[in-house]
Amino acid sequence: MPPMITDIEDYFTKGCGRCERFATPDCSTRRWISGLDDLRAICLEAGLVESVKWAHPCYEHARRNIAIIGALRGDFRLSFFNAALMTDPEGILEKQGASTQHPDMIRFVDTAAVLRMKPVILAYLREAMGYAEAGVRPPKDSTAIELPDELVEALDADPELAEAFHLLTPGRQRSYVINLNAAKTSATRTSRILKFRARILEGRGATEY
Repeated sequence: MPPMITDIEDYFTKGCGRCERFATPDCSTRRWISGLDDLRAICLEAGLVESVKWAHPCYEHARRNIAIIGALRGDFRLSFFNAALMTDPEGILEKQGASTQHPDMIRFVDTAAVLRMKPVILAYLREAMGYAEAGVRPPKDSTAIELPDELVEALDADPELAEAFHLLTPGRQRSYVINLNAAKTSATRTSRILKFRARILEGRGATEY
């Protein structure tokens, strides 16, 4: 397994590095590259700051994550953080999976659709940027397990991980929350999430080997 990328240009030339198809013609990013390039250009035109997080292009504003780009075999997508705030006037946001609480992504199966939708994409990005500038965050669900910010962001950025985590029993979910909350720094929590990923995908808890 190749190491996950840390250079933004690698994503648009080789892929994310999460699987053995990295830097091959079979990488999912190769199929959708013109649409991914257009999404990148729109995010930058909106004034967002570009970085690599979770091996994907992530776009920030006012020190908050706004959106992240991803590509799968069957589609590519622009996913929004803090999706519960989005008003979605065009009704285009979809859920990442059956267990996702709020619709949070614009999904594409046609690379040409990105430029056709450019005005709408810009409007949605600017709505999300406005919430970041105002410091507005979605209300917490009192019935749900409160997840560390780093885990919330990792789940938002990784649809496969999010679906697997939400399918865990509450006890297994809580085991990860306890383990992550025990870490003293955000960097340590992020590192632990990366190490836990395979275990979560297998349906195991933090202490199950």
